[in-house]
Amino acid sequence: MPERERVMRMSVELPLWRALAGYRVLTMLYAIGLCATAYEHFVRPWVAVAYYAVLVVWTLATLPKVAGAASCTRRFLAADLTVAVVGILLTPVADSHERIAGGGPTLPSIWTAGAVLAFAIKGGWRWAAAASTAVAAANLVERGHPARDTVHNVILVWVASIAIGYVVEVARASERTLARALEIEAATRERERLARDIHDGVLQVLAMVKRRGTALGGEAAELGRLAGEQEVALRTLVSGGLVPVSRVSEDLAAGAVVRAVEEPDPRDADGPVDLRPLLAGFACGRVALAEPGAPVPLPPAAAREVAAAVGAALDNVRRHAGPGARAWILVEDEPGEIVVTVRDDGPGIPEGRLAQAEGEGRLGVALSIRGRLRDLGGSAEIVSVPGQGTEVELKVPKGAVRARGKKAEQR
Repeated sequence: MPERERVMRMSVELPLWRALAGYRVLTMLYAIGLCATAYEHFVRPWVAVAYYAVLVVWTLATLPKVAGAASCTRRFLAADLTVAVVGILLTPVADSHERIAGGGPTLPSIWTAGAVLAFAIKGGWRWAAAASTAVAAANLVERGHPARDTVHNVILVWVASIAIGYVVEVARASERTLARALEIEAATRERERLARDIHDGVLQVLAMVKRRGTALGGEAAELGRLAGEQEVALRTLVSGGLVPVSRVSEDLAAGAVVRAVEEPDPRDADGPVDLRPLLAGFACGRVALAEPGAPVPLPPAAAREVAAAVGAALDNVRRHAGPGARAWILVEDEPGEIVVTVRDDGPGIPEGRLAQAEGEGRLGVALSIRGRLRDLGGSAEIVSVPGQGTEVELKVPKGAVRARGKKAEQR
């Protein structure tokens, strides 16, 4: 059966890279506008024009470089910072001393902050601190002395870039943690689903072989012993299991990646099905079925899960209530939920027996009944009085089933 891989990608970095690309273009236009308004004050305007020509070509040509962490290499970052620093150092050559002393802007102006922010997003706060220090040194050389406005701008860029770099590092760690938690949850749910299927088939066969072999004796007893050992080992594997290592994307800008593989069932493509025919197969001489006169519609997957839970409850009746026990199945279609009750006239379940069985790795009730109903957003209640039989009540809210069906279609 073909598999469908659903990928959930989580990243706070992608918006940051997109914002950085926009910032670089806007600040490039802003720097050119400043030059145009003060063109007559430049002592060597051709130096400014030449630099801005390089700045325009560089900014537009390197937009793909700031699309993500993978394309934003160290070599590009070094070259980008060099363009900013050279522009700062060329300011005294192109502009007049009076404008520089009066606090005039450098040639790249606030475009320089984009180069520093690229370091912050790519490498975190340490890279941001190194790039900010290089820009601070260039600004001090350009002014010739630590003026108040220069120090203020340097500190502002330094603090902002380090803060953004630190936030990016925290976000990456959070994404990895969230990806790991989601994958653990997905692996746990898959293990429970497999455990239900195994319990309904393999474990019951092994248990039967163990009982029959012990009763027959001889070589059959040895076969029964081996079957019992395999049953215990399989129960341990099912109840424990291993959670696969979380997979994180190589491109940090793409964020953490969690993959959930689903095997679509072609029967799920049909509309709602009637629950009654699925339960009718359980009716026999010792099992009576009482159902409504009208159809009891459920999504195909939900109907099969409810029928499987009823089958698991009847298996428990046959195994624990004795061959002469009778059982009754009652189906009720309430306005807000569907209720299926399985009742028997067996000896009942001793108090604490279910908890003891679960502790021993016997998860028939926990997974085959309660687990199935929990996955459907419903509940399973078991009421047993020694000497008066056992009653298993399965409740499936219609709203929860519809919501899960719509969510599955969207996926």
